[in-house]
Amino acid sequence: MKKVLFLGLMLSNFVVVAQAYPIFNNNNELKFNAGLFLVSSTVEGSYEYYLSEDTSIGGTVYFDNDPTDYNGNFGIGPNFRAYFGYQPRSGFFAEAFGLYYTGEDDSMEDPLGARNKDYSTLALGLGLGNKWATRSEKFTLELHAGFGRNVNPEDFQETFMYRAGLSIGFRF
Repeated sequence: MKKVLFLGLMLSNFVVVAQAYPIFNNNNELKFNAGLFLVSSTVEGSYEYYLSEDTSIGGTVYFDNDPTDYNGNFGIGPNFRAYFGYQPRSGFFAEAFGLYYTGEDDSMEDPLGARNKDYSTLALGLGLGNKWATRSEKFTLELHAGFGRNVNPEDFQETFMYRAGLSIGFRF
């Protein structure tokens, strides 16, 4: 009887696993920035891959019909996020991002004469936000804002840039 009890206890160690959080299978998330679309008709999509319950990497792509907007007509860039709080993969977060974007100067007069009004630049910045997830961890709502500095601005271009949004997402 003691041998059977001992064998049962040994086998139960392989079955029982203690974890603070459940195992998450949905490590990928696609997001659409609905707030930016409603305000400026810019189409922005993002992808986020969760490295753990509190860190992720991702990328953003946006398109705009007006190349003279504040962040140009096309942009692409990576980001790294760290989540803080008790809920895994949601709550308050801080991010570091890079953004390569192109656009066109909207100034018509130039004291130096004719020049090419197209530009492309790289910006590095920091952002903050908050993310809420449903109980099923399938759908998310995110509010974020960021501030960056252009690495190589043209003399007609702003030195600083910003980004913001209200995004809805789907995890898979």
